[in-house]
Amino acid sequence: MKIALVCPASLPATQFGGILFLCVDIAKETSNNGNDVTIYTTDLDFANNPNTFNRDLPNEEIIDNFKIKRSHVWLNLHLFFINPGIYFQMMKDNPDIIHTIGIRSFQSYIAAIVAKKKKIPLVISDQGGLTTHPELKNSGFLRKILYKLQSPMIKFIINQASKIIVANEYEEKIFLEFSDSNKIQKIRNGVNLNTLKSTPKYFKKKYGFDYPFILFIGRFSKIKGIDILLHAINNLKDRHELKNIKFVIMGVDFGFQEQMFQMIDQLNIKGQIHVIKNPSRDDVIAAYSESEFLVLPSRWELSPLTPLEGFAFKKPVISTNVHGIPFTITNGENGILVEDEDYVGLANAILELVNDKKKCMEFGLSGFNLVQNECNTKSMVEKIMKSYVQTVNR
Repeated sequence: MKIALVCPASLPATQFGGILFLCVDIAKETSNNGNDVTIYTTDLDFANNPNTFNRDLPNEEIIDNFKIKRSHVWLNLHLFFINPGIYFQMMKDNPDIIHTIGIRSFQSYIAAIVAKKKKIPLVISDQGGLTTHPELKNSGFLRKILYKLQSPMIKFIINQASKIIVANEYEEKIFLEFSDSNKIQKIRNGVNLNTLKSTPKYFKKKYGFDYPFILFIGRFSKIKGIDILLHAINNLKDRHELKNIKFVIMGVDFGFQEQMFQMIDQLNIKGQIHVIKNPSRDDVIAAYSESEFLVLPSRWELSPLTPLEGFAFKKPVISTNVHGIPFTITNGENGILVEDEDYVGLANAILELVNDKKKCMEFGLSGFNLVQNECNTKSMVEKIMKSYVQTVNR
């Protein structure tokens, strides 16, 4: 089968986040099974920030067994990347099926136009929160206008879709506002267990410390709840249980980095924290491996991959009981869920895992079993391929 995958970003821009890894993992697995797979994307390379585009990246290259076709971004409107060349690439190639990931994007709109013109079945996955993302309500004037202008585009994409893949019941409920249930199929997100491997002690050796650490990985954004984490660390800084434990905060700036460093200084918690900006993928994987557990105090998540990646290393996750998170993290089973905005509750949850190594190991093992048995790329892609075949043969 000739499969077109469409995404706003692809390799080498690994810091872009979850939809990139989902797209690449689907491409790897489906191409390894003998399909002709191409990712259509932009020339984002994320060398310094989410606005870095690199015209020196090849327009076309083969990675493993799949192709990546890039076209240049001529305009960036608050992460809405406009690359007109993607239209001509897709019209020329004539795939059997198109699967677009992250539908609040110019790329998904073009995918829907090509699907309609060429009468090609269109599969869509979101990962972006159609109506529930906090920025839809709390953003500035210009961004609110952009979101309003995107509404008819999103309706067109959904109406054009032959199949809508959702990762959990929370996402399914969102799509039921736009589409009937017979289009929607639930397939849980998965992580690639073959790539989540690390050299022992690589991370601590590279960064020159030998103390145990608690890990945050994510965008430096207020949505990720970094300010809540910093207040929790401040609450814990005099506790003897954490005297020899540090917090590692890894990520890329999405508008909160300067404020984050200001808070660290104001709260006088610099000695408790090690910040790593723009980490490589190898460093992220190594940090998972060597951490005690993960903390993800997000104000909003749809279907996060970070907990699943932590589970792959038998690490439990402390997170918030909001939106799509409880469909991945089960309180008291593979992690601890606290109420959002509750930094005292977050601090208490951190203390609970620090003081109970047995519970920490049991939660980590439960998470590991989840990704081994269900939330892995192999299982996810087997279901996606069945969906492709059914959609094409309909």
